[in-house]
Amino acid sequence: MQSKRWLLPEGVQEMVPPESWRLEAARRQLLDLYWRWGYDLIRPPLIEYLDSLLTGAGHELDLQTFKLTDQLNGRMMGVRSDMTTQATRIDAHRLAATGPARYCYIGSILRTRPEEPGGSRQPLQLGAEKFGDAHIDSDIEIVSLMLETLELMGIDDACLDLGHVAIYRRLVKCAGVSTEFEPVLFDVVQRKSRPDLDALVAAGRLDARAQSWFAQLIELNGPRSVIEDARVALAGIDQEIDAAIDCVEHMADRLAVHYPDMPVYLDLAELRGYRYKTGLLYAAFAPGLGRELARGGRYDDVGATFGRPRPATGFSADLNLLAALGRFDSDASRGGIRAPAGNDPALLAAIRAQRADGHRVIVASAGDNHAPDNGCDQQLVERDGQWLVLPR
Repeated sequence: MQSKRWLLPEGVQEMVPPESWRLEAARRQLLDLYWRWGYDLIRPPLIEYLDSLLTGAGHELDLQTFKLTDQLNGRMMGVRSDMTTQATRIDAHRLAATGPARYCYIGSILRTRPEEPGGSRQPLQLGAEKFGDAHIDSDIEIVSLMLETLELMGIDDACLDLGHVAIYRRLVKCAGVSTEFEPVLFDVVQRKSRPDLDALVAAGRLDARAQSWFAQLIELNGPRSVIEDARVALAGIDQEIDAAIDCVEHMADRLAVHYPDMPVYLDLAELRGYRYKTGLLYAAFAPGLGRELARGGRYDDVGATFGRPRPATGFSADLNLLAALGRFDSDASRGGIRAPAGNDPALLAAIRAQRADGHRVIVASAGDNHAPDNGCDQQLVERDGQWLVLPR
């Protein structure tokens, strides 16, 4: 047993140099990017009381949250598994903004299980949220910032998926699907399983008209021509469905102007975050990767439980994943300058000057004679009373 004390829990990782420095450099540059776009940094707490942490988040987040008891008062707390709800609480109460407000964050979250087999339970979540504006311009802004994030991380082969949660939600209502049965139907639609859909009809749990609607819905994925297919397949069922299809079309048109080279695919049966999202859904994918690089969507009025129902849209991603997949370059990959130990004022001044110019300077000591050089590819050498930086 003693030999296994160094093992970490499954799905929990630690980062060591040089990758830890590369990740930190990415974090800094991303925060600079978000600052240039007008997003203010928030740092939500690692733990909160459950009645606040899980407000409006749905069953999925509840299952993903580690829970513990506050020894000071006996109340149940949770370790955050997502920061979107925390951003909502901060907007509603801590900052109480009255107009449009923009927030960004980067921090560790913890989940009871990975989202995919062999995945991490400790993502380094980054995200941006915009509150107080229901116009599609805000969705364009968030998607643009998401794509700029991928570009900064050196991911240039991404594609974008678009959907709209209201289409499925209104079909459920128009079909008269009960609250108890809806999770079963939701699972079938997410798996796009036509045989399971037919089985629900054979079992008498879904009528033929509803079967036709959902059978067509799971086929509505592909290029922009899906818009016209959707209008034909779902015409006349519900005005909100028609409006949602128009919204997806408008978004696709706008993105074609902003990012003409970005492949955009439509999937009207994809329902990420269905339990609390209310409108457009967007996600970025990379070829050969079985999960999204980043995802987001509109979640209007999620702050109602905090007493401030505000329109909102945002995206999030795992910085660990982006750093592993991208070609982000940082100063961490550069070498350094090795300097000898000593009390020569000129040497000390040269060391200070090099560090002030942004160089990495490692001062040797008596114990460093046989130590690794820490990646130093240059050295400070005295020549005619002057300290010069020369190749090693």
